Amino acid sequence: MDLEISPSLTIPAAELHWRFSRSSGPGGQHVNTTDSRAELMWNVTGSATLTDEQRSLLLKRLGRKLVGGTITVTASEERSQLRNREIAVAKLVELIRAGLVPESVRRASKPTRGSARRHRVAKELRSATKQQRRRPAAE
Repeated sequence: MDLEISPSLTIPAAELHWRFSRSSGPGGQHVNTTDSRAELMWNVTGSATLTDEQRSLLLKRLGRKLVGGTITVTASEERSQLRNREIAVAKLVELIRAGLVPESVRRASKPTRGSARRHRVAKELRSATKQQRRRPAAE
């Protein structure tokens, strides 16, 4: 099953790699016998579906979560492997979407009238303090 991130970006199933292992947590002895923990791995650097711009954006934003250019998402919340697979897919989609969101440009705003007044009063107080430290005039 291909992973649809956005209308313009779909990751083919061939680029996704799964690994399953035994999970800790709820489930009693069932946990000891089934591989319900799901790990989903996707190689960002080797993906053919990304443009160079998307790749650089993901590498920059997800840098700490990448190991060797590969992002790994783990899910072991549920007892069912199928449910954990669905959770892992949702986590990966959310990570990629968050990594590809364009940066918002911060527009500088004018200081408020009150903050400008407080700034001016603080400067006057500081100026008065420094003037009192001067040597008295020798007259």
